[in-house]
Amino acid sequence: MIIKSLTETIGNTPLLRLYQGDNGATIYLKLEMFNPTGSMKDRMALSMIVDLEASLHGFQGQPKIVESSSGNTASALSMLCASKNWQFTAIMDGHASMDKVLAVQALGGTVRFVGANDGELSTALRDAEARRLAESNDGFFWTAQHDNPANSAGYAGLCDELVSDLGDDIFAFVSAIGTGGSLCGTAAKLKELNPDVLIVGVEPEGSIIFGGPAHDYHQSGTGTPAGADVGLVIDYSVIDLGKKVPDRNAFAVCRHLAKSHGLLVGGSTGGAVYEAFRIAQTAPEDAKIVTIACDSGTKYLDTIFSDRWLRSQGIDPTDLDSFDFESAAEHRAQ
Repeated sequence: MIIKSLTETIGNTPLLRLYQGDNGATIYLKLEMFNPTGSMKDRMALSMIVDLEASLHGFQGQPKIVESSSGNTASALSMLCASKNWQFTAIMDGHASMDKVLAVQALGGTVRFVGANDGELSTALRDAEARRLAESNDGFFWTAQHDNPANSAGYAGLCDELVSDLGDDIFAFVSAIGTGGSLCGTAAKLKELNPDVLIVGVEPEGSIIFGGPAHDYHQSGTGTPAGADVGLVIDYSVIDLGKKVPDRNAFAVCRHLAKSHGLLVGGSTGGAVYEAFRIAQTAPEDAKIVTIACDSGTKYLDTIFSDRWLRSQGIDPTDLDSFDFESAAEHRAQ
């Protein structure tokens, strides 16, 4: 296939049949790392850029895009801005992995850091800096992913792909929730086709989207920390259940999938897969349970998959590697 732009490769990602129980309940994993910058954020970044471009009638010069991001959205916007010869600035904090920082810079983007350089998640500071930069400089535009309706709209195609592969009788859609675009955008369209589909949002323990006590967490690109506003993109009316997963459980799933399946995924995916297995235990016969591999674990080789890093966070890697989360499943899909 010959293409004219990388944007033509966004979407139409593979769907992996991950596990199947004796009652036929099956967990499917949408492999979003096959998008051009390695994450599902390519979908929403394209949607936001197309929406912004449509509003720029009469604007002279090249727009300068700014976004507050822990990494994947920044990488996606960097790729799209590079293809248009636009400038891009990412506002990041110490929570961003070095691979994501380097990806933005390699694509010609500029990275500005806020907050402490100790792994702390500083979403509120990032957003404040992105707003300040856009409001105080002519030609700068903040895409504001947490509040931008084009974020959710970017995932309509993901729903279409799932229904094309599995039909509209999906029992449950389980996904990490951060900005809320992927979960709510996909869920809203799934609910139109099947009002009975169970929508489950998964956030790290310590995130505030579904309430509860706030504390630090290390699952990247998901959840909302204390002090940050829950984005307007999140539509609670389409979410049936909100679940919290501790870092330890999410990371244990990631490391298991890597060593037992050759599949590298990030922490947000680990949390979602963990909850998908819990749901599978009480699911009806032949139920179809879908979850999303938001990005690739290659972006977390120096964190989740590093024994030294885990120990620095007070997590014993041997405990993770002996954690039998698969006890919930009868056998691997054949």
